[in-house]
Amino acid sequence: MGLADTVTKAYMKENTVFADAFNYLIYGGKAVVDPAQLQELDTTEIVLPFGAQDENGSQPEDAVQKYRDVLKSAVIKQDDEAAYILLGIENQTDIHYAMPVRNIVYDALQYGKQVADIAAKHRTDGSKGHSRGEYLSGFYKDDKITPVITLVLHFGANEWDGPLSLHEMMAVKNENLLNFVQDYQIHLIDPAKLSKEDLEKFSTSLREVIGYIKYSKDKKRLTEFLTDNPRMLMEANAARVIKAVTNTPLDIPEDAEVIDVCKSMSKAIEDLLKESREQGIEIGKIQTLVRLVQKGDLKIERAAVNVQMTVEQLRKMMEKTSV
Repeated sequence: MGLADTVTKAYMKENTVFADAFNYLIYGGKAVVDPAQLQELDTTEIVLPFGAQDENGSQPEDAVQKYRDVLKSAVIKQDDEAAYILLGIENQTDIHYAMPVRNIVYDALQYGKQVADIAAKHRTDGSKGHSRGEYLSGFYKDDKITPVITLVLHFGANEWDGPLSLHEMMAVKNENLLNFVQDYQIHLIDPAKLSKEDLEKFSTSLREVIGYIKYSKDKKRLTEFLTDNPRMLMEANAARVIKAVTNTPLDIPEDAEVIDVCKSMSKAIEDLLKESREQGIEIGKIQTLVRLVQKGDLKIERAAVNVQMTVEQLRKMMEKTSV
């Protein structure tokens, strides 16, 4: 496991941050998922056919283990009703082009585990069911399983261009056939696709982490985000995520609990501001020369020398530039 994987997992395990992610996904930022009602669960999922456990509940030797990033149980209280649910998060620093299949495996294994656990409890209780079907499956007519919601959180600046559903992964595009193929869609938080209004729906440092990642490849917008943001004082785990996934030179002492990101990278911000100003001047210079060339007041060869470009590069820029 790489550093980015380690720090993102540690960060998303924090109940306040975990709840914030699901409050954004499910409730548009409304504080419904209560961090105090979250319980950490074992993230190990066992690849195990139903009924493959023996009478003592032991697993066969060929059982295969899969590991989620984070899995928690939650009690959701809304409209005077309480719902027990399982919430899982998969952290992705890189785009995974088989994510729908990966998630459906995790969810299916969790449901299979629930069925197996219920069957094991019936055996422990000495119950044999009320029918042959209940006896053979170990799962009774009135038994119920708990819903699982899995969220993918993309810790990358590039827009997620992987499939968002099982159908998107399939070579067959015939709708008549696909209507009979069960689809599975992933729930994704992708920084590149979030608007400024979307970012405001987060109530924890997740807002700053996602915003920083979103603008990390645009120095001008990143500078604006940092200098206009009063909430860049954050817990050390959040700062470690920013440092690991964006390669930002943050100074984070090992025993630190809170980090002022702007103060920690004050020199870097000064360099960003300087570079943004220089880029602005350079762009203005290029636009002026392009106008002169278009008016016939300056030869393109002379203009290209002035901005240290080839004539072909300048021609392409002129084709894309409207002045």
